Amino acid sequence: MSNVLNPEQTESKPLNTELETPTLENATEQAQPSLETTPNPAAPSADAQAPTETASAAPEQATAPAAELSQDDEDIDLNSMDFAAVLESFDREQAAEAAASSFDDTQVVNGTVIKLTDKHVVVDVGLKSEGLIPLDQVLDHNQQPKVQPGDTVEVVIEREEAEGGFLLSYEKALRLRVWDTIEKAANEKTPVTGIVAGRVKGGLTVDIGIKAFLPGSQLEIRPVRNLDAYIGQPIEVRVIKLNKKRGNVVVSRKEILEEEQTAKRSETLEHLEEGSILTGTVKNLTDYGAFVDMGGIDGLLHITDMSWGRLTHPRDLVNVGDEIQVKVLKFDRDKQRVSLGFKQLTPDPWLDATERYPVGARVRGRVLSVTDYGSFVELEQGIEGLVHVSEMTWSKRMKHPSKMLKPGDEVETVVLSVNPTDRRISLGMKQLQDNPWETLGDKYPTGATVEGRVRNLTDFGAFIEIEDGIDGLVHVSNLSWTKRVKHPSEVLKKGEKVRAVVLGVEPENRRLSLGIKQLQPDVWETFFEQHRTGDVVHGKVLRTAQFGAFIEIAEGVEGLCHVSEATDQHGAPVNLEQGQEYDFKIIKMNPDEKKVGLSLRAVGEEASRADVEAYKAPVSSSTTTLGDLMNWKRDRE
Repeated sequence: MSNVLNPEQTESKPLNTELETPTLENATEQAQPSLETTPNPAAPSADAQAPTETASAAPEQATAPAAELSQDDEDIDLNSMDFAAVLESFDREQAAEAAASSFDDTQVVNGTVIKLTDKHVVVDVGLKSEGLIPLDQVLDHNQQPKVQPGDTVEVVIEREEAEGGFLLSYEKALRLRVWDTIEKAANEKTPVTGIVAGRVKGGLTVDIGIKAFLPGSQLEIRPVRNLDAYIGQPIEVRVIKLNKKRGNVVVSRKEILEEEQTAKRSETLEHLEEGSILTGTVKNLTDYGAFVDMGGIDGLLHITDMSWGRLTHPRDLVNVGDEIQVKVLKFDRDKQRVSLGFKQLTPDPWLDATERYPVGARVRGRVLSVTDYGSFVELEQGIEGLVHVSEMTWSKRMKHPSKMLKPGDEVETVVLSVNPTDRRISLGMKQLQDNPWETLGDKYPTGATVEGRVRNLTDFGAFIEIEDGIDGLVHVSNLSWTKRVKHPSEVLKKGEKVRAVVLGVEPENRRLSLGIKQLQPDVWETFFEQHRTGDVVHGKVLRTAQFGAFIEIAEGVEGLCHVSEATDQHGAPVNLEQGQEYDFKIIKMNPDEKKVGLSLRAVGEEASRADVEAYKAPVSSSTTTLGDLMNWKRDRE
């Protein structure tokens, strides 16, 4: 090698022009020779001769400076290394091709599993290097390896890899072993049993000795949504297509099921008739019922024919896969439609419900559901009763039945009514408790003063709760003697604690009438006791109208001064304006209607005793008023 690297020594040797020594470029071109060509062990000497040709082609370089010769030495060394790498790669490729040509991909050999990596199974097949099986070829449907170190496996040697080692095929070995059996099954249309290994695009893979493709459309007679549920399950399939060259196998389960269904249907149709009782398997559930396989033909068990009671969904009674007895209700032989019944196998419990559940009887049941308007209670299979929200408690404070009951509770109730025709039973719970309204009149007599909290306000009044479950109504007219209350909120607030007077009790209607203004004296009654017709009172104009003015003559008491009475002593009209104060004379009083008539012009006029007597003499009337006397006097004048 030292001679090769020394350009002076190389140049001193004569070139052998007769021997054609390949350069690096020529060696590269020869990297793909025929298999008969064998690498020449002396080939590296050509690497030594390459710079010699270069030296002969350019003899001037022999006298080049030392620095330039050193650079040439580096080029020569690099060319030598590249050429060696090319030769080494050439050797590997030729060896791989030779090995590949010596392996028969139809020959199955035994190997021993050495270890498992994250990508391969390392196998000793007795060659100079170990073989590798892709890991995914030995995984089961649970993605777990089917082999372990030390196991003996059958494989096919496919080729030797350029990097070293042999590529093995576990699947190809299986295919070769079972291919004859599969081919025979395909020709004879006999079923084979396999395990669903996994899900792939468009269907499933089934292990029948080798992995076969089962399209999703060939799995069941009806479309299947959840293919994953079949993974790991053993199934019978029929080979419908195979390609030995590519190793592809397609199988179908649908063909087998259709043949079985056709055979069962023919047998079932011979014995199927209305009224017959048969055993079937629940095949599918829907919101409106269940489909039952009667043996090759499906019948519909509607939800209304499942139970004498009420079902929210068929799954409350049956599940897919259950074997049940059913009765054939209708059968259309032409369309092959069958209507089935389950409840028809037992007597209708409503036929004697009136005798078994008399009105007033105490019964126990289980709460099935709770709604806004009440709760349904199951007394027995097929018999349900409704406890209305108004029959749960005497109290009016309950906002929703769920505050008292929940599904699954056991409750005791009283039968209120039974209607077998409509299949309804009304139940009550509050009837088991004392009715507070029955003794309310004794507890709160009319005129008694009670105290409670304002529970609710409405346009017509306020509800005051005086005890749990007992609310009394204060009508808007009973809130104040003096104010004209348009809405209770003007006087009361929700939640406020107030006192009231009991005005009346109606236990049968569950009504309690209360009043708040009754706690104060009646201002009208007081006014009429203290005043008489002819009295002069001082008042303030509250409001005016076309026919007169309303005058406040006491707190809460109003009188009317008609426009004809709103004149001065000379008869001139007086304009009464709101807020002005005047003296008025009472000319009319009506305690029953709570009305007072006032006059502005009558103030100051005094009737003499003689005038009064003279007026009374010709006209005897107990209803004579001072106003009448004044009119009589004016007429005389």
